[in-house]
Amino acid sequence: MTKLPAGFSGRVVRWQRTHGRHTLPWQNTRDPYRVWLSEIMLQQTQVAAVLGYYQRFLERFPDVRALAAAPLDDVLALWSGLGYYTRARNLHRCAQEVVKVHGGAFPRTAELLATLPGIGPSTAAAISSFCFGERAAILDGNVRRVLTRVLAYGEDLSAGANERALWDLARELLPKRELQENMPRYTQGLMDLGATICMARNPSCLLCPVQPDCAASREGRPEAYPVKTRKLKRGAESLWLLHAQAGDGAVWLQKRPTPGVWAGLYCLPVFTSRDALDEVLPARARVREVEPFVHVLTHKDLHLHPVQAVVTPEWNAGEGKWFGAGEWPGLGLPAPVRKFLEGA
Repeated sequence: MTKLPAGFSGRVVRWQRTHGRHTLPWQNTRDPYRVWLSEIMLQQTQVAAVLGYYQRFLERFPDVRALAAAPLDDVLALWSGLGYYTRARNLHRCAQEVVKVHGGAFPRTAELLATLPGIGPSTAAAISSFCFGERAAILDGNVRRVLTRVLAYGEDLSAGANERALWDLARELLPKRELQENMPRYTQGLMDLGATICMARNPSCLLCPVQPDCAASREGRPEAYPVKTRKLKRGAESLWLLHAQAGDGAVWLQKRPTPGVWAGLYCLPVFTSRDALDEVLPARARVREVEPFVHVLTHKDLHLHPVQAVVTPEWNAGEGKWFGAGEWPGLGLPAPVRKFLEGA
């Protein structure tokens, strides 16, 4: 049985009060809309990348009703470049459900929050802890690393039973008193420790407020935790992108199907082979090869082969439409397509 360190939560709370992060724009608020928006944006994304998007979203959609009422295309356009676009689609669906089912007020418990689209148990716990002082445990990647090291929890987290056991331990470590004050600080403190001190490589153990509690530090091998043996199998795929331009500089774009890569975004026509791309081009189109490039996704590498073609405005590739130079920058575009068009 794993021995739990006494006083652990108190150490985290005290450290966060004096040394944790306090100036991020989604901190110092108990508005669940703002906390929820930041938590979704921060999933698998660095703080520095989120800051500008977060501010622009609040300016365009200041509350959950404004977000729910917006067209999905507007949401995707504002999200463009942040990646993991399923988050944006779920964000929109979640806002609509909060308005329709909950009267525009976010549920106050992690259990109910986790029933909403795109909100998993850790995100639900973060919202309920920060906003309502609920005694609920988070277990994102940073926190998982902190807790497995503190507890020297060496079970393989690729097994569901071991992951669930770690959740149980995380709940036992939660503060028990003054929850309205301590739960937000404890939750933020664990996040801050994982992001700034208990790093995946070269952790700053001498600066860590919970080093006296940390079994991995006593062992002298913090980087041995967490243990997860099952690796994500990466794949590779080659795609050809048709950059069709009319004489006036307009670009032909299509909305990507759902599900699939870049679902719901506007994109250059995508083909699985050069032959398939050539079939849609008129015989006299002026065609130019462009240097291929690789776009890295979580689970695969996309080898992208752009082909530029100048065609007449009467040409079309079936579904899609022409967008002028002043129109396409405002659309939701995949990051590599936007970067390519900006440099074309």
